[in-house]
Amino acid sequence: MNDKTRHSAFNPASREADFAAQPTPTAQTEHPAYRLAFQDNDFLLREELRPVRFQLELLKPELLLSEAGISSTFVFYGSARIPSPEQVDELRASATTPERKKVVERLVAKARYYEEARKLAYLASCVDCRLGGPRDYVVCSGGGPSIMEAANRGAHEAGAPSVGLNIVLPHEQLPNAYVTPGLSFQFHYFALRKLHFLMRARAVAVFPGGFGTLDELFELLTLVQTTKMAPVPILLFGREFWNRVVNFDALAEEGVIAPEDPGIFHFVETADEAWRYVSDFAEQASNADG
Repeated sequence: MNDKTRHSAFNPASREADFAAQPTPTAQTEHPAYRLAFQDNDFLLREELRPVRFQLELLKPELLLSEAGISSTFVFYGSARIPSPEQVDELRASATTPERKKVVERLVAKARYYEEARKLAYLASCVDCRLGGPRDYVVCSGGGPSIMEAANRGAHEAGAPSVGLNIVLPHEQLPNAYVTPGLSFQFHYFALRKLHFLMRARAVAVFPGGFGTLDELFELLTLVQTTKMAPVPILLFGREFWNRVVNFDALAEEGVIAPEDPGIFHFVETADEAWRYVSDFAEQASNADG
């Protein structure tokens, strides 16, 4: 039940806030101490208020996602630097040294993952939603460019809503144009953003990426390995890339992970292959519950 349907004998905070924001000017009312605590940005941004800001970043997306009827999400991780097919020529033209040209060609070779992310998001977004009921496999990305844009774009092309979880960075990163406006969130704390990525996750697709992608992937693997999180399909796109940047077999051979731990994730190359795996995983879980 939300504020629109719940009866309360008390005046709503919004009404009181409007009144309090326009006090009769006096020495007392014009001093910051007189401001309502929740309208006093200087107060809310104090170091001592960090626990309150944590709670706000937990509650705001949680409430809005619940009100939007989002039951589960399909999370997409991946690089912000992989070009879309439309950007390939421009990226190549920007390379002015032999060393940069080599790097650019590696990025260009990964442009196909933009299309695979877009297609997978489209497939997930076409899952029938119960009329008036909760939505499953709602696409959720970091809200930025490249792989993130591709995910939100695929959902948009399917006529479905999608989530974007942006983070404040030194250089402003605007949400991509395909994120549903009412489901576009901005975070200060990485920890709370990570929490929201996984709270509703029913499947996770991980495309080639850098530090941020690796950070998200290894936290997810750790949560499943330690049973802090129930197993979900974890799809690593591009076996060649992942085996080059992370030697999973060596970790098992060194004894620092269990031999069965690499089974937590699954390598795929295409959206169709990924969606079959997710569908099979869901069917097996349903049969086990039944």
